[in-house]
Amino acid sequence: MTACELTPSILSCDPSQFRPAVRELMEAGVEWIHFDVMDGQFVPPITFGHELVASLRSLGETPFEAHLMTLTPERHFQAFVEAGCSRVTFHVEVAPHAHRLIQTLHELGAQAGVALNPGTPVEAVRGVLEIADLILVMTVNPGWGGQAFLDPMLRKVEQLRSLKPDLTIQVDGGIDPVHLRRAREAGANAFVSGSFLVQQLSLADGVGQLRAACG
Repeated sequence: MTACELTPSILSCDPSQFRPAVRELMEAGVEWIHFDVMDGQFVPPITFGHELVASLRSLGETPFEAHLMTLTPERHFQAFVEAGCSRVTFHVEVAPHAHRLIQTLHELGAQAGVALNPGTPVEAVRGVLEIADLILVMTVNPGWGGQAFLDPMLRKVEQLRSLKPDLTIQVDGGIDPVHLRRAREAGANAFVSGSFLVQQLSLADGVGQLRAACG
């Protein structure tokens, strides 16, 4: 089975505690720190920009990734890469030229991820599977943390794994140890978790539980 990457999101953390939260997650040994960037247009909430990423980059070497839930993601690629993101994910629903956007990220020296909303079929990314570094399957509708995991999304994970056995498949939404295990069995190998982590005794304790679920 492919390696299991924990890529926790800070979205559910107290904004006044972002620095200690990121430090704790790094010390817990997570593979990536995930930043959910929302513009108030593609999704209703507004979160934060590249300045926050830049302000946290000095805390350690753990790589950062930005998940751009925005209508015009390409306008922000360079800013997030320069702020310290090693991977940037955009949504295929707003990218008629997804292939070109992936090329742009690669030219900036970053990995490129492409995200699929729950209502978007796998077919929408079939044409970029050979050049995308990651496909993100949203297992909730994007916009807010704390939503219930959507079971039908596991079929998308299975489809993607069958199409490209070496693909990095990330899932985001409702990820706790139970759903991580189910998504892993379906073929996912990178896991975004937020609400679950902040509900545990500590972020590190939550990471430990997710790590155990990786098997």
